[in-house]
Amino acid sequence: MHDKLTKSDIQKMQEEIDRRTLVDRPKILKEIQEARAQGDLSENFEYYAARKANRENNSRINYLQRMIDTAIIVEDRMAEDQAGLNKRVTFRMPGRDEPMTLKIVTSVRADSMEGRITPESPLGRALMGHRAGDTCHVKVNDQMEYDVEILKVENPGEEESDRLRSY
Repeated sequence: MHDKLTKSDIQKMQEEIDRRTLVDRPKILKEIQEARAQGDLSENFEYYAARKANRENNSRINYLQRMIDTAIIVEDRMAEDQAGLNKRVTFRMPGRDEPMTLKIVTSVRADSMEGRITPESPLGRALMGHRAGDTCHVKVNDQMEYDVEILKVENPGEEESDRLRSY
């Protein structure tokens, strides 16, 4: 599977790999050694907990490295005032008084509960390329579709709050 990632996504993944490799791994290995030195391993909870932490750390490093190795690099090619990757879009949905604001991001940053959607989602796909004042048609499936009115498109850039998802 090839994930679409920005250069910033890859940089943040590499930073996490570096931290896990250079900071976390030595600390975990030290905990394993200290727990092993306590003697009987058959009833040594600290030893098993440290080994589990080591496996989880190594799994995350391997996962991130695979993501980087198989990534397809994407960039936003939309105009400044068009909805696109890493842009914040404010819009009004039918039947709602309050406008909604979402940010369009890559799949590793997506979190609908935090207001971050992908360009591949039905709403993200409909918003892409549109400007403030446009009305977009969102088709979720054959039974559900609706129109949204775009009120504002902002380019806040990539923020620290756009955390990478953990699996």
